[in-house]
Amino acid sequence: MDNFETNLKRYAKLLAVHGLNIQPGQIVNIAAEAIHRELCYLIGVNAYELGAKYVNIELIEPRITKDRVLLSKEEDLSYVPEYLSHKYRELVDTTAANIRITGMEEPDMLSSLSPKRINTIRKNQRIALQYFYDEGIGKSKVHWTVAAASTPKWGKRIFPNLNDKDAEAALWDAIFKACRADKENCLELWKEHNKKLHERAAAVTKMKIKELHFTGPGTDLKVGLSKKSIFKGGGDLSPRKVEFEPNIPTEEIFTTPDYRYTEGKARTTRPFLINGKLIQGLELEFKDGVISNFTAKEGTETFKEYISSDEGAKRLGEVALVGIDSPIYQSGLIFEEILFDENAACHIAIGSAYKFCLEGGDTMSEKDAQECGCNESSVHTDMMISSPEVDCTATTFEGTQVKLISKGAWVI
Repeated sequence: MDNFETNLKRYAKLLAVHGLNIQPGQIVNIAAEAIHRELCYLIGVNAYELGAKYVNIELIEPRITKDRVLLSKEEDLSYVPEYLSHKYRELVDTTAANIRITGMEEPDMLSSLSPKRINTIRKNQRIALQYFYDEGIGKSKVHWTVAAASTPKWGKRIFPNLNDKDAEAALWDAIFKACRADKENCLELWKEHNKKLHERAAAVTKMKIKELHFTGPGTDLKVGLSKKSIFKGGGDLSPRKVEFEPNIPTEEIFTTPDYRYTEGKARTTRPFLINGKLIQGLELEFKDGVISNFTAKEGTETFKEYISSDEGAKRLGEVALVGIDSPIYQSGLIFEEILFDENAACHIAIGSAYKFCLEGGDTMSEKDAQECGCNESSVHTDMMISSPEVDCTATTFEGTQVKLISKGAWVI
């Protein structure tokens, strides 16, 4: 228990100091399910020690979300209170810090509910917070971080042979290890890791890649890039020139593709959640940049509803490269949480794209972004498509071919 308490406090400090990089006078918003109260408190203590002006902890009761889906009138599902939009607008306008802690107390709570009703709630909330996503996230005006915390039932899904208590503890150990929070010098380790990701992203950007070609069992997918595509990895920089870490953990380098040049088929190599439903065994086909067909072993109706959210939901908004040197892959675990699983394998994401992954993207007009094939959508979901059986070859705008990933591992 003493070791757990030490690691938890170190983890909270990592999230406040390195993840959010809270600055004196900054407003801090912490959102999580109620079960994560203690971690939220520890992050909040660190925030005040760092000079935060005000810390708000938003504890979410997941059962009321289920009841809303089940009991609300159809016309009420699209309602989003104005105060929520105002809150997240203020976070942007005051250059605040915002952290979301994932880890569901009841992982299966929404899985049997109507995909359409759940998606209606999700879509309208996303639209109501569009300013936050465009300016706060898209332009890094908010120091934002996503991290995770263990729960007994999530742990039980990952370690089914253990009892709830031991499974929760085992998952905590896996989270600490993946986030380097099990090491006393975790802050120094993160600085070294960030340097490595920045250098890798810069090297791949310098290649001026026109197309990424993923090949493997069930996958023969070509993803086109714009001449303005920039690979990012590791920490991001806010307009006030303060670095923060959007995801802890992170092992990827990623960019914005030109969605119009996505062609071929892809087979997902890990399950992923959409609106509380686990999507398993998904196989996609793209034609002229759009999903033309798909099949899934589980979650078909949920996925169908999700990609019908808007016109951009069937297009690519991100492509990311991850090697099997990743500690998440090396753990041998499938976390059933995208924050971790996306950092175990190369992945693509349908939905909204990142303008900051385009040269001059921060000041780019909508017309210029469209000319780069930068997708717009109310959705964004990562899907893992690599394994030790998958390769990725880049073709540059000069016509040179370079193998980037061979049998899941980095070549360069």
